[in-house]
Amino acid sequence: MTGMETTGAHDADLKKDLSATLHARRDLGNEYESALIDSFLEKVDQRIDDSVERRVRRQLAEQQMVVARDSRGPKSTDTFGERFGFAIVSLVLAIPLSAIGGGMADLPGLLVAWAGIVGVNAFQATRGTAGLFGGRRHRGDGQDKDAWED
Repeated sequence: MTGMETTGAHDADLKKDLSATLHARRDLGNEYESALIDSFLEKVDQRIDDSVERRVRRQLAEQQMVVARDSRGPKSTDTFGERFGFAIVSLVLAIPLSAIGGGMADLPGLLVAWAGIVGVNAFQATRGTAGLFGGRRHRGDGQDKDAWED
């Protein structure tokens, strides 16, 4: 049943319960009026509690689904500033590494030093992306969650 059909069924049940309570009051008299009203109100309270509990469960399930979906996606926590800072530090360190590599082993040492620098920067640049030259994923409000930025 959908929510509207369930609500209509509950309304019909409440109407029947209220009608039965009023008929019982007429049959039993005023002496049992407070007991009948208390009984009816307990039924109403129980139905309200059940309805609230269902809504809370549904919202919790939806939140858990959102959290599960977000936790499966790639983590792109590094910012432009972090990437830029990493590039600056690697260039600053490239000067003494080049001098040491070139001074110790001439051109092969220089090539090994720069291969290491390029390798570390390539790894940092591709960390958290879909592929070697893929863009970073982004999430926007109302946008396609699997869209790629260039």
